[in-house]
Amino acid sequence: MTPPPPQRARELEQVGKVRWAEHALNNGLIFSATYHGVSRLPLGISYGIGTMGTWLASKTMRRVTSALVDNLRQVLPELDERKLGALAVLTYRSYAYDTIDFIRSLSTPPDALACKIVDLDRGIFDRLLAEGKGILLVAAHFGSWELGAVILRKVLGYPLTMVAMAEPSEGVNRIRRDMRASLGVELLEVRQNIDTPLQIRRRLAENRIVAMLLDRHLGRDRIAVEFCGREAHFLKTPSLMSYLSGAPMLPAWIVRHPDGRFRCLFDEPVWATRGGDREATLQSATQAIADRLAARIRQYPHLWYQFYPFWKSQPLAET
Repeated sequence: MTPPPPQRARELEQVGKVRWAEHALNNGLIFSATYHGVSRLPLGISYGIGTMGTWLASKTMRRVTSALVDNLRQVLPELDERKLGALAVLTYRSYAYDTIDFIRSLSTPPDALACKIVDLDRGIFDRLLAEGKGILLVAAHFGSWELGAVILRKVLGYPLTMVAMAEPSEGVNRIRRDMRASLGVELLEVRQNIDTPLQIRRRLAENRIVAMLLDRHLGRDRIAVEFCGREAHFLKTPSLMSYLSGAPMLPAWIVRHPDGRFRCLFDEPVWATRGGDREATLQSATQAIADRLAARIRQYPHLWYQFYPFWKSQPLAET
């Protein structure tokens, strides 16, 4: 492996061992207080607390705010620092609102929840499931991905398996497990069982929907893509599972409207079809998802929830 150039080495030294979710917004005490408070308080009061709390966070959590601005600068290089700073504050607030809406949705009756969803196309799921190979529902830390699970279970009634990494905070992890269990969502925790890939393939063979986030890699489970004009590494497992099973990858995003309703956005499915060089096929399929995500982030940059220096934390390419 060739040594990194001096500037890259300094960036890596500055970033150190980045923990994606290790910030106050994902602290066990704060998340628990948010969960129990939002479950009991009127919605307007929850939004008000979220607005004030995240404004304060944007001023006091300087490293996180700086990371948000750096990430947004790559996505929208035409914006000046003042506008990037304002967009970072909006990102904090949007994250708070999406968290509040997700928690509230757990106790919202299905009919009432359905009234808040626009552009929900059940047909795309039915058409893909008719092929009998299941669906790999691929999302990212963009928009309200957790709300997507609520919609699939409570509004559409599909069986759902989620593949997720355990949270650094056991308190947060326990609450999230309870939330998903209340929906009847099956959870496969990454790195908890050595046969997770086999379990994913088994669920797809049963023609189930398996949901995964792919914009954060796990060690060597990664594949290089061009993302917003720079190299990044996405999770390799989704495209590999598509390659092995024949299941389509369906990019899906949940976007919150200012009026409190939600729009379900689906991009064209992607297949990692067998034939030819396997690694090239996996890279091409993952690149297609990355391109779709980048386009959505440019539409709604305040909904991209990466509260750490995304590009500076990428691994060095091996040579």
